[in-house]
Amino acid sequence: MTYSSFAKGMGISFAMIGMLVAGAIATGEARAETLEVQKGLEIAQEIDRRDLGFGDSKVQMRMILSNRQGESSTRELRLETLEVPDPDVGDKSLTVFNHPRDIKGTAFLSFTKILDPDDQWLYLPALKRVKRISSANKSGPFVGSEFAYEDLTSFEVAKYSYKWLRDEPCGEMECYVVERVPQYERSGYSKQVSWVDKEEYRIVKVDFYDRKDSLLKTLQSSGWKQYLDQYWRPHRMHMVNHQNGKETVLEFESYAFREGVNESNFNKSRLARLR
Repeated sequence: MTYSSFAKGMGISFAMIGMLVAGAIATGEARAETLEVQKGLEIAQEIDRRDLGFGDSKVQMRMILSNRQGESSTRELRLETLEVPDPDVGDKSLTVFNHPRDIKGTAFLSFTKILDPDDQWLYLPALKRVKRISSANKSGPFVGSEFAYEDLTSFEVAKYSYKWLRDEPCGEMECYVVERVPQYERSGYSKQVSWVDKEEYRIVKVDFYDRKDSLLKTLQSSGWKQYLDQYWRPHRMHMVNHQNGKETVLEFESYAFREGVNESNFNKSRLARLR
């Protein structure tokens, strides 16, 4: 008996066989994608878990701006961060510029939210007023740098969906490569691809894709140091904009943790008085 005769005898057509095979393949692909999504989420949750409990931190910084022609300028600033234990709300951060004179006193206050727009305010001494950063402007450049306002919020797991893509070497380390898609609809990014080292779960590199899904920027974090035997922080962050040729480097001095950061500083009405 030929195969076609057998198939006829069983009431099975080649079309039905094709549909069954296609269905099995689709089921297998769906199962694989589910596992990739689950693994990506688990990696993000481990990143978050390892950074819980730091309380607060302070750090002095330098911001070095460079254009396509290689011309550069340097700013000095400080950053204070206050951990918020509420799982439905992100951390708070305060950035104050100390130098040069034309930007001294500029202050940026950020309250990270999850799916709602982050609350962010910028105090501009020249205008002597506090400006609220609207949800439509969070993809814009932060005081002329290649960091967007939305880049300056704390990492919160629920702000993204995740998918593990692959494992691969990254320098001397082995990394997970994870795609994360912002869940905030006003994000300036269609997706971000991050490299996370397998040993310490540090995000060592991120590729940012614009709303047209073209590569926009790459962030490299290096000079990592561990504090309080748990918390890893980079001492250099280098953001390159592939579309305009500009770069911004952030250099960090030693971090100080659990310093009793003054919570009253995280108040937009006090931004004009911060020095």
